[in-house]
Amino acid sequence: MPRQGAPAPVAGEFTIDTGTCELEPDPYSTNGWVLRVNGVPSSHIDIDDPLRLDFEYMRWIAALVDARWGPSDRLRVLHLGGGACSLPRYIAAAHPAARQVVVELDGKLAELVRQWFDLPRAPLVRIRVGEAREVTRSLSEASRDLIIRDVFAGSRTPHPLTTVGFTQEAKRVLAADGIYLVNCGDSPDLKMARREAATIASAFANTAIVADPAMLKGRRYGNVIIAGSDGPLGEGPGLARGLLGGGVPAHLWHDDQVRRFAAGAQPLTD
Repeated sequence: MPRQGAPAPVAGEFTIDTGTCELEPDPYSTNGWVLRVNGVPSSHIDIDDPLRLDFEYMRWIAALVDARWGPSDRLRVLHLGGGACSLPRYIAAAHPAARQVVVELDGKLAELVRQWFDLPRAPLVRIRVGEAREVTRSLSEASRDLIIRDVFAGSRTPHPLTTVGFTQEAKRVLAADGIYLVNCGDSPDLKMARREAATIASAFANTAIVADPAMLKGRRYGNVIIAGSDGPLGEGPGLARGLLGGGVPAHLWHDDQVRRFAAGAQPLTD
């Protein structure tokens, strides 16, 4: 339930630092809200249920996280890209010992999200306003167990956050067996997904991909979750089976499949 005395979300369009955002009620849920940023759907929040993730790609990320860490693990998480903080809310509920930092470029958006939604307070969830690459560069070596990159300008991730240089910077910040997870939006040609996979494969010993079969066959625009780690990745007997559930079933590709998918693609450079 919302904090006592916390302002209730109000539908409407709001001016933010990077343009406008629109908050609208979910027509299929009494307590659900959809956040659009500059016209693009960014997040879904269920005020009463932080474990509900309506965006399929967020469910896939959550499945990868839950397969690796349990509720009592003191997970140190860095989110690059905030939106309405759907994933930080989920992780705070599913992994209550976690400590999370959310990096959000738009300070006004971060202020509104704190105002509208019942986010756990620091140190459980701390929002840091800044540019994702600059903030990552400022962090100490091996200070995070999990980095989730979910940053978009329109339908694409800004190029400086996709390169070998940035991926190496993220790896520096990760613990030795930490996981780097990225949300790659791509068109049916899958050119960007292949290059992102090649980039992450150049930095990490193990890789994985989660996406729905139609996306992996090049039939539509959508999301591809790409992961890298020097530790175990995408393991657990129930993970692949669990990903086949939900409204949009997804396939899990392990390292050999990812490297075949990326074969011939050039890693992205600054």
